[in-house]
Amino acid sequence: MPEAVSVHPRRLLRNRNVYLMAGALLLPCFVFLALFGPAIVPYDPNVQDLLELLEPPSAAHLLGTDNVGRDILSRLIAGTRYTLSIALVSVFFAGLGGVALGSIAGYFGGLTDRIVTTVIDLLLTVPNIVLAIAIASVAGASATGLTIAITASFIPPLARLVRGRVIELAQEDFVAASITIGMSHARVLLRHILPNAVTVIVIELSLNAGQAVLIGSALGFLGLGVQPPAPEWGTMLGASREYLTIAPHLVLAPGIAISLLVLAFNALGDGLRDLFDPNANS
Repeated sequence: MPEAVSVHPRRLLRNRNVYLMAGALLLPCFVFLALFGPAIVPYDPNVQDLLELLEPPSAAHLLGTDNVGRDILSRLIAGTRYTLSIALVSVFFAGLGGVALGSIAGYFGGLTDRIVTTVIDLLLTVPNIVLAIAIASVAGASATGLTIAITASFIPPLARLVRGRVIELAQEDFVAASITIGMSHARVLLRHILPNAVTVIVIELSLNAGQAVLIGSALGFLGLGVQPPAPEWGTMLGASREYLTIAPHLVLAPGIAISLLVLAFNALGDGLRDLFDPNANS
């Protein structure tokens, strides 16, 4: 029976993959801000100062102030928790749903596979962002609604990927041998098939996290995400678009933050793909 792909810690340390290193350096910074940001912000992110409206970056306000005088740096730091947690929670639940559906369809085949595949193919005809907008409109403009929308939009492509991998593994001799000796289907899936598919799943989830940030920010920009005064980055972008010509720093700050977080997740996913690739240089 083939063993699930594993990476020795020494190989991880020796790996000089630029993408992996970039993701490994950037992501902990965002996680730190999400955990401790509200305690280290220079100003209260929701306190308004009507005497300092649309102030450009300065020594007092490193990233300037917004249209009601709130410190942008403080709001950006505090908003990391919203943007990152929504992306991670969405990807986590999408992973559970996608892996479950894909495993069941790929392993049992027959009518079950046809039904699941038909539903997946139908949902895949709708772009992720369009499906997310439709679901967010029904679920409501909130952090919960945003999480549900992103989760539901990511389940179909992940389920299709897992289904294909499970179908490949189900043809292996060790699966037939496990069934022959009386091992239950659930145990075969959990003990033998899914561990050999975990590499593909982890890489896909890492890349999906970056897409989750983009979709969450887009929905926030459209007013379908976390509602003001919460400093979610997409919501900050949406509230700042009217001042693009007179105060571009309002848009630049959250825009750059979103780009860096997406870059971190994508770099991590690409780095992991190269690391787990048997042909990759260690």
